[in-house]
Amino acid sequence: MDIKISPSMLASDYANLEAELKKCSDGGADLIHLDVMDGHFVPNISIGAPVIAAMKKVCNVPFDVHLMISDPYFYADDFIKAGADIITFHTECDSDINATISKIIDGGCKAALAVKPATPIEAVYPYLDRLSMVLVMTVEPGFGGQSFMESTMPKIKALREKCPDIDIQVDGGINLDTVKIAGQAGANVFVAGSAVFKSENPAETIALLKANAKL
Repeated sequence: MDIKISPSMLASDYANLEAELKKCSDGGADLIHLDVMDGHFVPNISIGAPVIAAMKKVCNVPFDVHLMISDPYFYADDFIKAGADIITFHTECDSDINATISKIIDGGCKAALAVKPATPIEAVYPYLDRLSMVLVMTVEPGFGGQSFMESTMPKIKALREKCPDIDIQVDGGINLDTVKIAGQAGANVFVAGSAVFKSENPAETIALLKANAKL
């Protein structure tokens, strides 16, 4: 599987988004991870579709939009129009999962499902034939800067055995050390926030993350 790094803009400098996006594109990022929080599904509020649409105008790297919201079906069209390339939403949401996947795919985006640390990976199994990616959260969703939960690795191993060809993304506490653990478990798409944006050399960090994920 191709190794992909998706820097999380949640850890970026929101006062200088264009410059932060340029760090990612110039640094070899494969995706841009955009966390959308509604203050209800998770206890935090972040950016919405208008901000993503503005960012899309100054960045050519594919947008990996992670909807941590209660009703992704209702809002999916907004993020499709804003320029999302991949839309991930949670199995634990209130929306009909099949209907939401259909809306995302019909809108021209790739669909992905996410599971929180306590949610069994089997929750995504009924939908795998329609998904481009599965996101296994390695922290509780809602805030950046949390510590990596190695206890979630068996879920990745089980999913990789079941689906050798699907993209498996991990999000939370990914750094030059934990990327090795997640990579060995079978993940191939890595969301990295602080590791990239707090680095003095983001391009070098992205390259090292890719290299370490293969160890």
